[in-house]
Amino acid sequence: MAMASICQVQSSPLSEAQECLLQVVDGEEEAAANNGLKFQIRDLRKVSDAGVPILNGINVDIPKGMVVGIIGPSGSGKSTVLRALNRLWEPPRGTVFLHGRDILDLDVLSLRRKVGMLFQLPAIFEGTVADNIRYGPQLRGQKLSDKEVYRLLTLADLDSSFYNKTGNELSVGQAQRVALARTLANEPEVLLLDEPTSALDPISTQNIEDCIVKLKKQKGMTVVMVSHSIKQIQRIADVVCLLVNGEIVEILKPDLLSEAKHPMALKFLELSS
Repeated sequence: MAMASICQVQSSPLSEAQECLLQVVDGEEEAAANNGLKFQIRDLRKVSDAGVPILNGINVDIPKGMVVGIIGPSGSGKSTVLRALNRLWEPPRGTVFLHGRDILDLDVLSLRRKVGMLFQLPAIFEGTVADNIRYGPQLRGQKLSDKEVYRLLTLADLDSSFYNKTGNELSVGQAQRVALARTLANEPEVLLLDEPTSALDPISTQNIEDCIVKLKKQKGMTVVMVSHSIKQIQRIADVVCLLVNGEIVEILKPDLLSEAKHPMALKFLELSS
């Protein structure tokens, strides 16, 4: 069965990932394409409790070290795809693979440490910002040093003054960056972002975007981001998946979105611009 594949041409550096395109792979070619892949999604489907299709057979490969944007109309299944990647929604067996392994064969807590997720509205736990950042490692019996906490604050574009602050002292933008630092404390391989800046002001949005780009460049992190903002996706994504009615109908470079051919995708892009 043929499927969509987001691929880099040859072995060009991620910083030069302008050559991302839609390819079709099959049989032996598929096996060869597995090199450098983070996720493989195969015929991913979901139906609501009322029997309404939510996902209609998603087939896509996601390479390591790329920022992959997912855009499309509301109700098209974007967040459902994202949640399937770390089992916040349990996908059917044989549909989602991390490094070639079915994610249902992985310990769910271990999976979520590798595949961290940042939500639209951040949830800050009781205690200080430092307590929040130490939370994940502490569950594994590890104690982050003050130096490591400060490093994570810096990575999330927060200064040392936030160390002892509590949740009620933070703006939404600051809380979002604390949640990001807390996620990064688990040293994830993949960062899933579900509309992470929709409630933020332009400055906070830029801070989060800068952090995402820095993580990709400095850490080689794979980022999968759902956003309603076409301009945001064009600023930071290496490749864009257009999701319409539960199907990926286009995979394009950000600067080529105007070349989308699917009628609903074109209408969505025109109304969003």
